[in-house]
Formats: sequence, C-alpha cells, structure tokens
Amino acid sequence: MTINDIKNHLDAEVLCGKEFLDKEVFSACGSDMMSDVLAFVKDQAVLLTGLMNTQVIRTAEMMDMICVVFIRNKKPGEDIIELARESGIAVLSSSKRMYEACGILYSNGLQGQAK
Repeated sequence: MTINDIKNHLDAEVLCGKEFLDKEVFSACGSDMMSDVLAFVKDQAVLLTGLMNTQVIRTAEMMDMICVVFIRNKKPGEDIIELARESGIAVLSSSKRMYEACGILYSNGLQGQAK
C-alpha cells in the first residue's frame, strides 16, 4: 500500500511530504505511547497516533517509519511539521478515530507487524 492509498482510505489531508505519496508502506502501528512504538520496530511502517509532540516524529525517525497519521482531526504545530520535513517523513491528518483508522487500513490489506 502506498502513502497515497492511506490518504485516500482515511480521507486524510497531507500536511507535509506530498513528494512521498508514492512510497510503499508494508506495515502499520497505532499507538499514543511512544514506548510501545519503540518496542514495535519495523522498516517502512506508518504510525497512527493522537499524541501531539515532536517525540512522535523523533520516534518515527528512529524506527525508520516513513509516514505519521495524526488521528481524531488533530493538526500538529509547525514545529512538528518542520521536524517531519527535515526527517523525510510524510504527515497526514485524518478525522477517523484510532480504532476505525486501523481497521480501515487492515481491511484494505495493510498488516500489523509481528514482534
């Protein structure tokens, strides 16, 4: 699945990283706890979260994630957007709730990652 597919499935707005819409994503993680994300770890993943701070982008960067989707219509501040730009991470915003967003992506073929 591409980032563009994720955008379309979640009716999401691209906040930065339009140039990455054709990148493939092979797994997904939904969490507001960055410690859980650090335990998750796999390349080419998308992170779905409602947490609004720069640690989200720093964690995604450490885990080689290429896309972060902020759920529940949350819009990150410019500091988060700029850090994502510098890190080469696409940022999307969707009005969907975590459960719904994860379910939509899973039902359309995007798998979670086994430990």
